[in-house]
Amino acid sequence: MKKIHILLLVLIAGAIAVLVTFLKGASTYETVAEAKSTPDKFVHVAVKLDKSLPVEYNAQKDPNYLSFHAIDAEDSTQRMKVVYRKGEIPNLMISEKLVLKGKFEKDHFECRDVQTKCPSKYKDDMKAAEKKVQDATQNMSSENSSANK
Repeated sequence: MKKIHILLLVLIAGAIAVLVTFLKGASTYETVAEAKSTPDKFVHVAVKLDKSLPVEYNAQKDPNYLSFHAIDAEDSTQRMKVVYRKGEIPNLMISEKLVLKGKFEKDHFECRDVQTKCPSKYKDDMKAAEKKVQDATQNMSSENSSANK
């Protein structure tokens, strides 16, 4: 074999290794049931905060301990207790959705990282803008019909 062929084979093997490594790191969201069924496996779980149960956080007792209950984002019958050991989570109470990264251990989900998905501050602006557009088109159509008469 020529040196160029060997070099190309090495480059192709390297590219395949990089792709395999990347695909292992890229994960999809698991459900609460899947997280419970595979304990000690690191997963990403999409959930909502269960606001019917209290959030346990006491800065004087242990500023790094926070626990709450979460409901699966797709199946509201699936619930789990979540323990987060890095302090308080900003925007926890106003978030629409949470992405928890961690593993299920015994009776709770041991969370290492949390990503909060807060409601869009532009939702109300969009609704107002849509209403203005509808009103403007109605006014234009009524003006056009009266001008044609």
